[in-house]
Amino acid sequence: MPNKSREYHTLCLCPPGDKPGAEGRPGFGVRAIQATVESVSSHASAIRPRESPMRIAAVDLVSNTCFPALAAAELGAFKQEGLDAEIELVAALGATRALRRGSVDAVILGSVHDVLREFPAWNGAKLVVALSQGTPWLLVVRADLAAKRGDLGAVRGLRLTAAEGPDLALRQMLIGARIDPGRDLQLIDLAGAKARDVSFGAFAAHALEQRLIDGFWANAMGAELAVARGVGKILIDVRRGDDPADVRRFTFAGLATTDVFIEREPASLEAAVRAIVKTQRALRADPSLAREVGRRKFPPDAARLIAAIVERDAAFYDPVISTEAVNGLNGFARAIGHLPHPVPYEQVVAVRFSQLWGGG
Repeated sequence: MPNKSREYHTLCLCPPGDKPGAEGRPGFGVRAIQATVESVSSHASAIRPRESPMRIAAVDLVSNTCFPALAAAELGAFKQEGLDAEIELVAALGATRALRRGSVDAVILGSVHDVLREFPAWNGAKLVVALSQGTPWLLVVRADLAAKRGDLGAVRGLRLTAAEGPDLALRQMLIGARIDPGRDLQLIDLAGAKARDVSFGAFAAHALEQRLIDGFWANAMGAELAVARGVGKILIDVRRGDDPADVRRFTFAGLATTDVFIEREPASLEAAVRAIVKTQRALRADPSLAREVGRRKFPPDAARLIAAIVERDAAFYDPVISTEAVNGLNGFARAIGHLPHPVPYEQVVAVRFSQLWGGG
């Protein structure tokens, strides 16, 4: 893509073919955002200047699940809102540990229940906005196995792997199907999977290709890579009806931060939420926007797939954190021993930002 076009997408965020015309149509495309330069400027002026960028840790940078936040950075939505933000890969549970230590200001999580590892009973942390709805992982097995879609019993005797955090949902799904994770199959850790710079889905797809495992539980990018290479096939996609025991409501992807940061810099978080919400809307309107982000940030094979994955997942890019979602999340957390008692919605979600979700 010519440099001029790249600059246009970074600064204006218009879907291809929807550039501002003589009427002064706003950036991000009239279909997707309806935001004027004047409104963006007024938002930006409300943000107190920061001495350094807002630091955001992401558990995966080659991900369709967390993609709206990654795209908000790459396509310039944060900057349009007057926010300087830096996103850094901190794999597995390192992101929530960094949030607890205060070395980052917020975290992008594929599974928001991970917050409970460092903030018991949701004390000291809150969810700010959903990035995508529902438990985002798929169970992929070797393409040469006789297993049929939806037949979870086919995992008996196999060697499976999952990242730390998502593995809890896999275990609970197996238990719900009366499969003993410790007796009926092997759940193994892949050497190197917990390294700071590892994107687990892509890493697991490579391990499947090398026959180090028979299957994995990871995001749709990992699943699509395995399928595209001819080494894997989807056995369970919980968000599309394959889930026993209501697994699709176990968790979801979201942006979380601490109570301290909410009180200290609410305007920065408001800007972040606005940027993510309008990016979600833009991706739903024009999934091809994902292609430019993938070209810049993803390995070549993943970059070729991301637009199709985003188009398929577009309906899940909804910022709203519903009461039903929180009830499902907390029910799962209690089942795995991470939440000792029920807690109210307001203890989990920073409701002061909920009015901004309507822009999605």
